[in-house]
Amino acid sequence: MSPRSVTAPQTTTEQAATPPALILANVYREGIDLSRYWVSEKLDGVRAYWDGSRLITRGGQPIAVPVWFTDGFPAIPLDGELWMGRGTFEVLSGTVRSLEPDHDAWRAVSYRVFDLPGMDAPFGERLQALERLLADTPNPRIAPVEQFRVADHADLMARLETVVAGGGEGLMLHRDDAPYRAGRSDDLIKVKPYLDAEARVIAHLPGKGKYEGMLGALLVEEPSGQRFRLGSGFSDAERRSPPPIGSRVTFKYHGRTRNGIPRFASFLRVRDPATRSDSTH
Repeated sequence: MSPRSVTAPQTTTEQAATPPALILANVYREGIDLSRYWVSEKLDGVRAYWDGSRLITRGGQPIAVPVWFTDGFPAIPLDGELWMGRGTFEVLSGTVRSLEPDHDAWRAVSYRVFDLPGMDAPFGERLQALERLLADTPNPRIAPVEQFRVADHADLMARLETVVAGGGEGLMLHRDDAPYRAGRSDDLIKVKPYLDAEARVIAHLPGKGKYEGMLGALLVEEPSGQRFRLGSGFSDAERRSPPPIGSRVTFKYHGRTRNGIPRFASFLRVRDPATRSDSTH
């Protein structure tokens, strides 16, 4: 196949702006009956929905990929994560955002699938069907996410410690008897050593002292309307070229004040740029 052959992005506003109806995760709390859940590593990648013919982001934007990347993908909906490996999110994010795909970069990407959104069955049955389906797929770039069981909370925390020590982000719990239903619920639960959330960048606040002439903090707004300053966690390069206004960023925090402000909030990454890049990274 010619290296210039690519899957063309959708061009209509309606197609690009319609987000898929995805299952979303709640945050883990001790006391949940873990015997009802499958466990997997929380991949620090880019959520991607395969609608049977193209890959789109969580926000509904089409992803420009080389044709060979999705060659042989099943012609049914899949829910998964584009992934390059632990600690590679920034490189992956640039690769996925590019309107013209970088073939060399995409050769390092895989699509790790964790669900079959179109199958009307409990997750345990969907998992078995998914493993059978992908076992017959010749494309080595697509594979199911490994799922396993834990005995109890202590076992879960031990697994979490191992993953985090190895550079991973956390774990995911998926309830065995749950149907695939869009929205946030305990059907899907994330387990991390800290809390995280997303907010939209409203303004750039200037730095002082050693940060004179650079970013001091972001003024951000959460979906609830809560606004606060996000001033830590940035590298000097990020302070010189901060996340653009309108972009969505992920931050970590440790609980909230009585007024709902995240405690010890720290920038993690740009999750959803306001615009996609025209060049590869």
